[in-house]
Amino acid sequence: MSEKVKNRVLFQSRRLSVYLVRYSAGHAIVPHVDMVAEGRLYKLNCILVKPRAGGEFHCEKTIFNLFGRLVLFRPDLYQHQVSQIERGNRWLLSFALNRP
Repeated sequence: MSEKVKNRVLFQSRRLSVYLVRYSAGHAIVPHVDMVAEGRLYKLNCILVKPRAGGEFHCEKTIFNLFGRLVLFRPDLYQHQVSQIERGNRWLLSFALNRP
């Protein structure tokens, strides 16, 4: 499935990473929790383009979710996933902040 994902690192430091990601039709993200060596991980995902069908984000608990377009959550604490993209692409701008 790696050919179905294109991930571009826009910025990366010890505490903050910014990614632009394109997920193509056929891709899905299985339920998982992100592992961190130390600290607390926060992710702010901005869904720039939703696929025409599928590709829905699900998380056990979010800090906030604005119309399914702007989602802040703790990926190190709560299981999250994306359903299979049936048609179209999903474009995501993702900010990951690791706090000590």
